[in-house]
Amino acid sequence: MATATMPHISTEYAVTSRDVALAGFERESQATKRVIEAIPENNKTWKPDAKAKTAEELAWHIASVEVGMLHGIAQLKFMSMEEEEKVQKNPPKTIAEIGKWYEENLPKALAKIQAMTPQQLMTPIDFFGAFNFPAFMYLEFAKVHSIHHRGWLAGYLRPMGSKCPAIYGGSADEPWNG
Repeated sequence: MATATMPHISTEYAVTSRDVALAGFERESQATKRVIEAIPENNKTWKPDAKAKTAEELAWHIASVEVGMLHGIAQLKFMSMEEEEKVQKNPPKTIAEIGKWYEENLPKALAKIQAMTPQQLMTPIDFFGAFNFPAFMYLEFAKVHSIHHRGWLAGYLRPMGSKCPAIYGGSADEPWNG
């Protein structure tokens, strides 16, 4: 089986890709924050089955990993699995605090990405031996990871007694206002 080759990537492409990704993070973060804040505090330990994360665990995973991945990209080095586990085990105490933490820390992480030079954006970063991509390529990966988990969390909301906010257009609970 042949392996795919990496096309030539210019620094201009890396900068443009970074700028598009940052705009995407800013748009997506609004929906992510609304989904996190829709978790009822009195039911934050709800989960659909024994293998799933609780709503609170999933909310913290979304917030902390998104910010953590962005910091890793900016530092050109990701946290170790041990460091990540420590972060996951020390979440804020309430859902409101998770939302506030995300709202305060995401802009700081995005600013670090915005400050990266073209050469830094082109620097390969090892991702636990699975990938070794130029830094800017992880931005899309981080965004998609967050969107994936946000969808998972949004699916928890109605069964746990909450309402699902609008994400892409309206929802049955928050109709589209056009």
